[in-house]
Amino acid sequence: MRILFINNLGAGFADYVSIEEGTTIEKFFKSKMQGEQTADYLIRVNRQPIPREYVLKDGDRITITPVKIEGAAC
Repeated sequence: MRILFINNLGAGFADYVSIEEGTTIEKFFKSKMQGEQTADYLIRVNRQPIPREYVLKDGDRITITPVKIEGAAC
């Protein structure tokens, strides 16, 4: 399957990536964002917040955005 992955960490990038059928968003996050915690990011598929067990479909658009920008004042 092919999906669009938009990573808004740092400068950000968008790219089509191939994944196996049956891949959940949680498994995808762990493979692409190694060492990061899901609680630190807003994860959306097709512009909608989704549960961690959501199974990705061909053509889905995934956006991963940090909820706190490092260095920002509180």
